[in-house]
Amino acid sequence: LGPQRARQLKLIALMAFVIPLRWLLEHSSLGSRGATRVAVDVRCCGHPVSVHLARLFGARSVRLPWWPREQWPRWTRRGASTECCAMALLLLAAHGQLKPVSCKEVDWDAVRKDVVASLEDGFEHPGPMLVRLAWHSSGTYCRHSQTGGSDGATMRHAAEADWQANAGLWRAREHLEDIKEKHPDISYADLWVFAAGVAIEEMGGPAIAFMPGRQDKCSSFVPGWTSEYAPDGRLPSADMGTEEATASHIRTIFYRMGFDDQEIVALCGAHSLGMCHANVSGYHGPWTCEPTSFSAEYFRNLLQAEWSLKSRFRGKAWRGNLQYEDATGELTMLPSDLALLHDPDFRQWVEVYAADESRFFKDFATAFAKLMHLGFR
Repeated sequence: LGPQRARQLKLIALMAFVIPLRWLLEHSSLGSRGATRVAVDVRCCGHPVSVHLARLFGARSVRLPWWPREQWPRWTRRGASTECCAMALLLLAAHGQLKPVSCKEVDWDAVRKDVVASLEDGFEHPGPMLVRLAWHSSGTYCRHSQTGGSDGATMRHAAEADWQANAGLWRAREHLEDIKEKHPDISYADLWVFAAGVAIEEMGGPAIAFMPGRQDKCSSFVPGWTSEYAPDGRLPSADMGTEEATASHIRTIFYRMGFDDQEIVALCGAHSLGMCHANVSGYHGPWTCEPTSFSAEYFRNLLQAEWSLKSRFRGKAWRGNLQYEDATGELTMLPSDLALLHDPDFRQWVEVYAADESRFFKDFATAFAKLMHLGFR
């Protein structure tokens, strides 16, 4: 047999155990007395059978009722081959030794209060960076390959955290650690998304629909920065050399996720929050006069201000990336921002949102909730 055919037969044999799995779990005579929680994510190995097991269990971890920790089979530990990990779980299920672990109910009102309290910590308002954290976590999604997205919180792993596009986001992840420690039953994936929605609302923006249930995944689920559908990276770049190329790049990124031009412009309205830091991105300055207040000012500034190339910074020649500034030199726009202004299909929505802030709030809330649910089923 060839290796591919042998692998197919092995998978068929493994799947044969899945059919009676639920019956075995429900009718096992062994209770959970003396059970030990195993710190193994049944989806961690990525094997399709293990993924199916995870769906049946409805939980990240499982209980092994009769093996002391030091005698756990080595197959269940991270780093084992995907086939061994799946086989170990199925073998335990076949013997009635695999028990689902029910997750505790999360008090989301209490979590919300803690997130709100955290927004008042520190010198710089953390709200905008929490929005960016959730945005970059979810914005990796590819509808073609069904990879990336908000489910997994894979930015916890260096393979994704070290992307240049994610520079500086360690501060946002670290900011939420105290809340995660206080509410350990929340996944990082849910916490990042929930905190972003709370931050937007607390900064004067619309309420963002939220549904919990995301799971944290291991590093094998980190999506590749580039792929067939993301030739220039998973996340949008601010400058691709020309306005036409930058507009095309924006569409490639967002169309891959399933957004249209109207949703793209609405989501770009998040630039009403926060600012660029030269030591992080090579760009400097806020897009609006009130970078911690959610509004349609970003769109009004795009249309009403005169934008010229930035040449000076704090009395010296500007040595950062190409960007634009208004007449005061206080506000900034990136090449990707001006692409929205000069592309006619994008510009029509810039004009709509500049004139109608309530329409912007409504469309942003819909598009952002959609973004936060990408990759989450």
